[in-house]
Amino acid sequence: MSLKHPVDQVPPAPKLAVLGLQHVLAFYAGAVIVPLLIASSLHLDTATTIHLINADLLTCGIATLIQVVGISKHVGVRLPIIQGVTTTAVAPIIAIGLGVTSGKGGLPSLPTIYGAIIVSGLFTFFAAPLFAKFLRFFPPIVTGSVLLVMGTSLLAVSAGDFTNYAEDAPKVRDLAYAFGTLAVIVLAQRFFRGFLGTIAVLIGLVGGTAVALILGDATWDNVAKADAFGITTPFYFGTPQFNISACFSMIIVMIITMVETTGDVFATGEIVGVRIRRAHITRALRADGLSTLIGGVMNSFPYTCFAQNVGLVRITRVKSRWVAAVAAVFMMILGILPKAGAIVASIPAPVLGGASVALFANVAWVGLQTIAKTDMYDNRNIVIVTTALGLAMLVSFKPQLAEAFPAWARIFISSGMSIGAIAAISLNLLFFHFGKSAGTEVAKDDKGAGISLAEVGQMGREEFVTTFRSLFNNQVWPLETAWESRPFANVEQLREAIQTAVLTGPDNLQRELIADYPDMATLMLARPEEAAKISKDRGSLGLERLNDATREQLEELSKQYQERFKMPFVACLGTTDTVQQVIAQGVRRLANSAAQERRVALSEIVEVANDRFDLLLADANPIQSAWDRKFTEVE
Repeated sequence: MSLKHPVDQVPPAPKLAVLGLQHVLAFYAGAVIVPLLIASSLHLDTATTIHLINADLLTCGIATLIQVVGISKHVGVRLPIIQGVTTTAVAPIIAIGLGVTSGKGGLPSLPTIYGAIIVSGLFTFFAAPLFAKFLRFFPPIVTGSVLLVMGTSLLAVSAGDFTNYAEDAPKVRDLAYAFGTLAVIVLAQRFFRGFLGTIAVLIGLVGGTAVALILGDATWDNVAKADAFGITTPFYFGTPQFNISACFSMIIVMIITMVETTGDVFATGEIVGVRIRRAHITRALRADGLSTLIGGVMNSFPYTCFAQNVGLVRITRVKSRWVAAVAAVFMMILGILPKAGAIVASIPAPVLGGASVALFANVAWVGLQTIAKTDMYDNRNIVIVTTALGLAMLVSFKPQLAEAFPAWARIFISSGMSIGAIAAISLNLLFFHFGKSAGTEVAKDDKGAGISLAEVGQMGREEFVTTFRSLFNNQVWPLETAWESRPFANVEQLREAIQTAVLTGPDNLQRELIADYPDMATLMLARPEEAAKISKDRGSLGLERLNDATREQLEELSKQYQERFKMPFVACLGTTDTVQQVIAQGVRRLANSAAQERRVALSEIVEVANDRFDLLLADANPIQSAWDRKFTEVE
């Protein structure tokens, strides 16, 4: 009898319950803050807010069960993933609600919101198998820009909560609650580790609300009035209404969410030891689509994998998906207890504002991290980010600008997130998909003519390997593997395919690749003409002359490294590296485990390939490269 994979194993019942509850605590603040923010911005009453919170929790449980238990063989990735409402949807939902009611919000805005959510859920479900084809139109420069403008635009909502939406000067006490809550969250993230660090936002919300209760600025009156038991019913707020502009906005949100889910599934697979394939991604995205569809029917919002719970799986090292399933049951129980929703709805607005600053600023930070994956020296990327951010801030600061446009167009430009997303998507199409842009060559052929990215996508395996042969010493299998990922939407996708090939290759080929590179003693002690033959990467030459003591240190280090790891001491030399820095790095690496050090060595080889790839780009685009160096290399 074969043993079950850890993902499918079921821990003992007491442990299962405790671990499931831990997941609920980690996810709770991030989940309930979405309906709270939407209700606050749409000026919904307390009873409606409580209903939205309970509907959200109930549907979170259903969505998580769909993802971790699955439906047939085609829906649900069956990994320990918690599903929650995506914060990506907050800004467009608010924009839709205010747009269709001329800024009034209220209950009349909800049917249009849920109509758009239903359509976006259906789109996600049916588009899941074709996602790879859509993905080329949403590279990191687009998704990162959208996340950046989303986070910054949402800060206006936080500002309203900071002042309790007072039109006159804000009260000192309101600001004290808001800044105090933010301070608690920051301190929790600074001093708490492990699980407590993952619930910093929850700690801030509980702490701020507790102080407000003690000082008489919050009350449990709504908790006492709430029913002990209740369940949301389909289409509680009326028949869904389908507005084309609103549906388009939510589809954009779900495409971005699909990118996020893909990353979370790969991260989870790495943690639990499951190799993720295209079928896994398709099943996970179908679960997102089905859950979002159910959310629209059950008065909730779009769903995605919750990244904080992925981090919790890493921290606890508990890989069982049944822990997530038990967490889902807890969510569903909370979702039928209106008093639980009433407790959340009793959080004072300034406390909520302090917590939302941390959440929304984090969304913006994720956007910056995503943008950083692109070539930031490419002027086209600069134009995309700055234009999207500039338009988003313009509309955020002056929402009245939307009034100059026809009613049907206002929903697209009535929020910073909407106009920023449209700008990023449109400019990406303009610069990278329409016509042939200048400076897009990535290499040269044997006759010296430039080779474009589109031409690379049409190459056969042998031609591809020949074109990029200089990226590696003698081993070419990473190039053969990268060739299978064609076509490439941009240079960064090509670079990423090569990197991924190195880092995910078979064990025996990875060892052969590492052995193909010279150790640092051989490289750094060679004469300049010899070093040029040994390695072509930029930064290998020009190191200062070595004295006898340093030479002896380097030789001894390389010898110890070879004896310990049975492979050469490989490192990528930067233009500013000194011999002492290289030696210090090697000494640190001697403390690594064999498995960890092999990953480090492969990462160094990736850096060497990156360096050589940059040289290829510079050779293919000498004018653009010289312009870049004018600002980055000061003699």
